[in-house]
Amino acid sequence: MLVLGGIIATVGDRIGTKVGKARLSLFNLRPRQTATLVSIATGSVISASTLAILFGISSQLRTGVFELGRIQADLTNAEDQLAQSLAEQENVREDLQAASTERQRALARLREINQSLDQAVEQQAQTQAQLQGTRDQLVAVSEQAEALRQSTDSLRVERDRLVQQQETIRAQIAERDAAIAERDQAIRALDQSIADRDQAIAEREKRLADLQTRQNLLSRQVSDLERQFQGLFQGSIVLGRNQELLSGVITIENRNQAQSVVNQILAEANRRAIQAIAPGTSLDQQVIALGTQEVDRLIDRLALGGEFVIRVLSAANYVIGEPCVVMGETPCIRVFVDAGPNALIYPRGTLLSTVALETSTRADQELVERVNVLLAATQFIATQNGVIEDELIIADNLTETLLRFLSAVQQETQPLDLQTVTLTDLYAAGPIQVDLVATRNGRTLFSTRDFARPTVVPMP
Repeated sequence: MLVLGGIIATVGDRIGTKVGKARLSLFNLRPRQTATLVSIATGSVISASTLAILFGISSQLRTGVFELGRIQADLTNAEDQLAQSLAEQENVREDLQAASTERQRALARLREINQSLDQAVEQQAQTQAQLQGTRDQLVAVSEQAEALRQSTDSLRVERDRLVQQQETIRAQIAERDAAIAERDQAIRALDQSIADRDQAIAEREKRLADLQTRQNLLSRQVSDLERQFQGLFQGSIVLGRNQELLSGVITIENRNQAQSVVNQILAEANRRAIQAIAPGTSLDQQVIALGTQEVDRLIDRLALGGEFVIRVLSAANYVIGEPCVVMGETPCIRVFVDAGPNALIYPRGTLLSTVALETSTRADQELVERVNVLLAATQFIATQNGVIEDELIIADNLTETLLRFLSAVQQETQPLDLQTVTLTDLYAAGPIQVDLVATRNGRTLFSTRDFARPTVVPMP
């Protein structure tokens, strides 16, 4: 560009010189003005050629000269968009962090829900197993009750027949006594026959009482058979998970007493575990495993004082002849101790459960089944709410009281409800002592207490 500018300037200067010397005139101008015009044109050619070459060679120069304003506007827009993008990126980062925090919380809640669900599933399985055992017990007891009812009905029919026959014979004797004095011997024979029949009636009534006693015995045998069935079902397992080794109610006043009681309870639980796993042996060793910290926490809890219900439970399943016990190894029978205040669960007079008897006529089997359902529901509700000992005691715990109550229920000709009401304050240690109450439209008709035998107080 420098060389070309010098060449053009030199040529322009020479042309101007020649034009000046020749005193040429263009456009009616004076020669000097014409020379000036030629110099101006030469300079313009230099500038134009310079720009043309630069524009022809450099595209960046063309862009910078002709599109600089648009580029600056685009740059400004790009900077604004960049700033907006950075702001949006910061918002996205904050949202991402918040979402991550929320995700951690959701995962924690999900884990809690899964744990609760596992506990609910395990509790449901235990409840179903208890219900199944209750159903089996109800079926067995119902069968025994039906057999006893049939035998009782036949004895009652026989007794009624004998009583009717006795009344007939006595009427015949009364009619013939005044008219036939000479037949005293025959009358004495008839009296003897009546005496024999009275004796037969007495024997049948005694047999009926024996059958009722047998029914109670069969009920206890049903419970024993259920426990035996559970043992056979478990096979060689002698200690099941959550099986109770020891339980009782204790009263603690100070820490020393709490420590002494805990030591005695653990020693007794250890002895019972050895008897269950290695029966017939004379082992004298520590087999139950309970951490020192757990024992200290138990003592601290009991040291607060008061009345407690304490239970020692097996933490796993153990078979008879457990190797670690028989071989005298480190204590391996894991147990845990459940100790809680002997709190009041239900005050006296609390309604526990209700069943409806809607039909006016009630068969013995139907009535027994409804009562069994009521009692099973009562036990289930009480144990679910914290009662440990589920032994059920009705009124004075006599079969005669219950039979009188059921007879009174059968004599009612209108629908009624049967309820179980706590007879005394019911604590966590149990047992469950209830009163059976018959009601209609919220009004009490009678209860087992009305048929209980009065308590005889001996004279001093």
